[in-house]
Amino acid sequence: MANITQAGSINTAALIVPDLYIQIASPQSLALNGVPTDRIGVVGTASWGPVNQPVVLGGTADYVVAFGSLRTQTYDLGTPIACAEQQGASSFVGIRVTDGSDVAANYALLYSTAGYPLLLTAVCTGSRGNLIGVTLGAGSRSGSWKLTLQMPGQLAEVFDNLDASQGNAIFWSNVARAVNNGTSATRGPSALCIAVAGTATGTAPTSISGQYLLNGTDGADNVGASTLIGLDSLVRTGMYALRGQACAVGVISDCSDPQQWTVQSSFGESEGIYMVLAGASGQDINSAVTAKQQVGLDSFAAKLMFGDWLYWFDQANAQTRLVSPQGFAAGCLANLSPERSSLNKRLAGIIGSQKSGLASSGQALTYSGAELEALFAAGIDVICNPAPGGSYWAVRCGHNSSSNAVVAGDSYTRMTNFIARTLAAGMGGYVGAVINATLLSNIRATLLGYLSSLLQQNILGSVDGTLPYAVVCDASNNSQARTSLGYVQADVQVRYQGINEKFIVNLQGGQSVTVSTGGSQGA
Repeated sequence: MANITQAGSINTAALIVPDLYIQIASPQSLALNGVPTDRIGVVGTASWGPVNQPVVLGGTADYVVAFGSLRTQTYDLGTPIACAEQQGASSFVGIRVTDGSDVAANYALLYSTAGYPLLLTAVCTGSRGNLIGVTLGAGSRSGSWKLTLQMPGQLAEVFDNLDASQGNAIFWSNVARAVNNGTSATRGPSALCIAVAGTATGTAPTSISGQYLLNGTDGADNVGASTLIGLDSLVRTGMYALRGQACAVGVISDCSDPQQWTVQSSFGESEGIYMVLAGASGQDINSAVTAKQQVGLDSFAAKLMFGDWLYWFDQANAQTRLVSPQGFAAGCLANLSPERSSLNKRLAGIIGSQKSGLASSGQALTYSGAELEALFAAGIDVICNPAPGGSYWAVRCGHNSSSNAVVAGDSYTRMTNFIARTLAAGMGGYVGAVINATLLSNIRATLLGYLSSLLQQNILGSVDGTLPYAVVCDASNNSQARTSLGYVQADVQVRYQGINEKFIVNLQGGQSVTVSTGGSQGA
């Protein structure tokens, strides 16, 4: 009978038994698929939700369920998400932080001087827990009770047919078990509350309606820049909770402390995240340039937005607010292919800025060429109106904070992170393989295949039609002295496409001009 094995699982140079041996050979070279570049990591405060734990969100609808409604205070987690969503962003990771004073709301059912039979405590801290309604009434089955828990905007949690025939103490124990463990496959544990039996379990159940949990607090009043940044310890907090979350763009909501800019850029470099920073509200150009120079921010991993904050109508709270430019810039970047720049891309939802005023006021102050030159020369970007393409709000420069012109564009940061993170995610499959000519050829084929796919998608390209990439992985850069020690090296060169930042049109006009219409010059 034939022996069927996976290739490499038996020693084919030491077979004894005459037989048929079938070896199933897997494809030798891997295929790389690019990592997503649209996920935005956001850190801020909220009125509900887990603390210092990443939560994946698709937009504001998911945000409201996970973290509560948008709030109008500084460092709000939901505000930059809402601003980014208006630019087309649809993939987020939210991290809620607190100052440590946050408290979960609770409610003691049928409380009296003798105690209470059951205590309900919100599963998350925050003031939104105070909106959890509690109703206890007759169940569907005769002689039973029904407990209903409801938070606005979410489906009610109904725990029905709670048996009261075995005495009050057992009844309250059954209620606690139902809340904590569920009652069936379709009615699982509560996502809103945790129940604990109290000291007065002999209390007979009576109807309850119109009652709500109490005393939940957000723990947001004393949150500052250091809290938002957090600690990169065994239990990561704040910004560091974004590690390993595959975010392409990062926002620490309203964190305008210059002392934290280099910390954020270092984190961005280590994680392949383009961190969007912002100056303080109402910042002037001289103080912005000075602040950047004093802290030594000079990194391709961070995009520093000038502190000209933007007026935005908050639909959730029905009011016009002054908000950081971070959410708009981050949403614009996340909604673009990585080879593109945020420069001159139309932004939605902006109705004014501190510099220009509200559009409704009729004020229309604009940046002068000298002002823009001072900002851009210092590696500071700004959102303003008009843009090169017309009278609309847009990111005006499309640069990161680096002083090196070769790496200063958005596209350099985004493309470098995209390619590096893709290789990190896919090339590890070759570790542990036998080093020979086949391995080197397969590695080269994988890299060339990936880069070729980028060329086909116009993510890579060239003006003259030459290949914008090259891969060397053979005996020329893998000597026996190196491979005998377990090293394999692949040298990859990739030329990115440039961005049209300074568009020059040479116009010659006049009655004496001689016009040539030959070739492609004429219509």
